[in-house]
Amino acid sequence: MRCIILSAGQGRRLLPLTAEVPKCALQIGGQSIVERQIAQLMKCGIDQVTVVVGFGADKVEHVVRSHFRPDQAATLYNPFYAVSDNLASCWLARHLMTEDFILLNGDTLFEPAILQSLVDTPPRPVTLVIDRKPAYDDDDMKVMVEGRKALRIGKTLSPEQSHGESIGMTLFRGSGPGLFSDAIERAVRKPDALRWWYLSVINEMAQTGLVWTCPIEGLKWAEVDCLADLEHARKLAVL
Repeated sequence: MRCIILSAGQGRRLLPLTAEVPKCALQIGGQSIVERQIAQLMKCGIDQVTVVVGFGADKVEHVVRSHFRPDQAATLYNPFYAVSDNLASCWLARHLMTEDFILLNGDTLFEPAILQSLVDTPPRPVTLVIDRKPAYDDDDMKVMVEGRKALRIGKTLSPEQSHGESIGMTLFRGSGPGLFSDAIERAVRKPDALRWWYLSVINEMAQTGLVWTCPIEGLKWAEVDCLADLEHARKLAVL
């Protein structure tokens, strides 16, 4: 199975650490974030990884070339990274979405058990990994769920509507890759497409009954979005 990692951004909320080094190349316990991600993917048998790069692309390319064979991990450059959000990265990688694949945010660290739980879920077009917590804030990518089916996804969902948050890992199987690729093609034709997250497309798919969830309560993961997140991730040695 293939994994596409979205790592084109700079990570401005981590400045000054990301003034010259992209977020995914920051070190945690002697390894960069992207190196740790690929290593964890390979532990679960995901051995074809494409990292979409943009800011500081040469630094990420050096990490990938130094630690993995070309048949294991490669990079794909997004020339629009400075003026777009991650929907554009997905559009550039759409030629890779012809078979089952995992889409992973470039700032999500996870223990292998999370990925194994995702792969073990029943085959659905789209399966979104979610975690649950007592309360949600405005920055959480919140998910409304009925049973295991996702109904809505977005930061603007109210806490009362929210039953989990996306951790930034999604599995596409069967018809899912083609449906997602087609939805991306439609989305990028809209005037404000450069400002879209790919989860905006997943949200639209959820409203047609195509998206399911994989809850992972109790398992360890971290989103590295700010300095406090980075310190938290450095304490989770399992990642």
